[in-house]
Amino acid sequence: MIELAGLLGLGFFAQWLGWRIKVPAILPLILIGLLVGPFSTLFTSDGSKFIDGDKIFHGELLFDVVNLSVGLILFEGGMTLKLKETKNIGSVIWRLLIFGSIITLIGGAIATHFIMGFSYKIAFLFGGLIIVSGPTVIGPLLRNIKPNNRINTILKWEGILIDPIGALVAILIFDFILSGHSNDLFTLFALKGFILLTISGAAVGSIAAFITAKVLNQKLLPDHLKNIVMLGFVVATFALSDLLHAESGLLAVTIYGMILANSKVASMKSILHFKEDVTLVLISFLFVMLSSRMSLDDLESLANWNSVLLFTVIVYVIRPLVVLSSTIGTSLTWQERLFISYISPRGIVAAGVASLFTLKLTSGIAPISAAQVKEAELLLPLTFMTIIGTVVIQGLTAKPLAKLLKVTRKEPNGVLFLGASEVGLFMARILQQYHIPILVSDTSEQNIKEAKRLRIPTYEGSILSEGALENVDFSEYGQLFSTTSNNEINILGNRTISTELGMNKVFRLASKLEVETDTLNKPQHLLFHGKYDFIGLTNIIRQKHVVKNVKPEKTLDQEESFQFLANFDLPIFIIHENNHITPVTDSLTEILDSDEVIYIELTKK
Repeated sequence: MIELAGLLGLGFFAQWLGWRIKVPAILPLILIGLLVGPFSTLFTSDGSKFIDGDKIFHGELLFDVVNLSVGLILFEGGMTLKLKETKNIGSVIWRLLIFGSIITLIGGAIATHFIMGFSYKIAFLFGGLIIVSGPTVIGPLLRNIKPNNRINTILKWEGILIDPIGALVAILIFDFILSGHSNDLFTLFALKGFILLTISGAAVGSIAAFITAKVLNQKLLPDHLKNIVMLGFVVATFALSDLLHAESGLLAVTIYGMILANSKVASMKSILHFKEDVTLVLISFLFVMLSSRMSLDDLESLANWNSVLLFTVIVYVIRPLVVLSSTIGTSLTWQERLFISYISPRGIVAAGVASLFTLKLTSGIAPISAAQVKEAELLLPLTFMTIIGTVVIQGLTAKPLAKLLKVTRKEPNGVLFLGASEVGLFMARILQQYHIPILVSDTSEQNIKEAKRLRIPTYEGSILSEGALENVDFSEYGQLFSTTSNNEINILGNRTISTELGMNKVFRLASKLEVETDTLNKPQHLLFHGKYDFIGLTNIIRQKHVVKNVKPEKTLDQEESFQFLANFDLPIFIIHENNHITPVTDSLTEILDSDEVIYIELTKK
């Protein structure tokens, strides 16, 4: 029990550490697993590990736990592949997905075969594993690097879409291996088994998605049971597919998630959020456990020039070849191509699927030779080496490289609004008139509906959630205005988004206490000088008024600026010459003669 609790605790700590130091969580997950696993044997008298996954889950139980966990991770990954969101993402991304998968698979297999001496069976399997990247890996890197919009869009969408595609390719190759004889991969027997397995997984996954859509759309489940029943559906789909044809469950749940994501199904957002939470828990303990299972011998087997050469070929030969073939004839500059070629981190899906394949291939259920079993034992260490190497190297060097190549984005002028309330929508509509990018977020369906009626871009849900932080493109937005009626949520919003934008780029409404107490030391980043709380501001904008603008006759220092603004009923924004804005707060330092002050003038009834 203590080891199981330790796995969960260390897993959650690794997730927090990844967030705190702004690196993909998989890096601290794997490193902590190695520290409490193989490396801990150096500090114990009997050579035992602090935590050993094999002692917690024995034999078939270990196999089943990993198998089902990876299945749930792949289902959640499949639910991110929404075809309607890919229509306008550009030919470059489609080429990266198609050419990238093919070139990485074949190039990785050939490199692994000749450099590591692997048989083509295991070499192609490793080639399939290194196709994937994933948003949980690329997201933190992009937020830290801040590349220009074109690079950011390409890498973001490649990371989202390549996950289920890469996993699917790896699963199909693995299933083909399981369907064959040990001496010959390309036999009619193997082909027959592969086809039956594919049909079984695709059919079960499709039927499960059809039934799920019917159940949810006809509202046969109460809201409080939807998420947990959905979890049961996924587990049942996985088990049923495996029962019909061994090892087809992973394919079934991947297709299940992909079809469901592209169906018109009610409550999909809440289900996806729940699955993200479940996946987070599974990932937290799974990768610490799997890392702890490795031995020092496994790690020592990679301490040679062959593994370094393979890593170099994967990252610095195959990846540039993928990008070069995918960007021929495009408008991308050579600097942008070079930078995209440099970014190719591997992630959680690669580690999870590699872990599962290693367990299966070394358990005796696969028709492979003893030499190939030895090769399969290196799949997990090789995958972990690729993940750690890419995340560490690119995490440390990508930002300086982006600056050197001059592909970092300009300071964004867009504004995020936390709260699609009357106050937030009022401010957003003014900014729309100046063609400033805006995005309002709210959990209220009524508020979101009103925002859509006004044709204001929306994010339905909490902008503070982990999913939002990974999926919202922050490249357009440089400021946050927290305008909800709840002061605690406004404070939390500023604190959370400040990790993305910086403390001097987040603003909020004052609380009632801050407005009414003159002696209280007010924060500098309160909107409207902290003179109005939500109710007070709502009352003002409901009065008859007009929105006007004015330019000062000369540049004003801070004191002169406050005196100038005191002439207006309600000054709101300062619009600068470069189409950036500054909200009126106590942190205002000056107003230039080229600036434009936007203010409200109350009119008589």
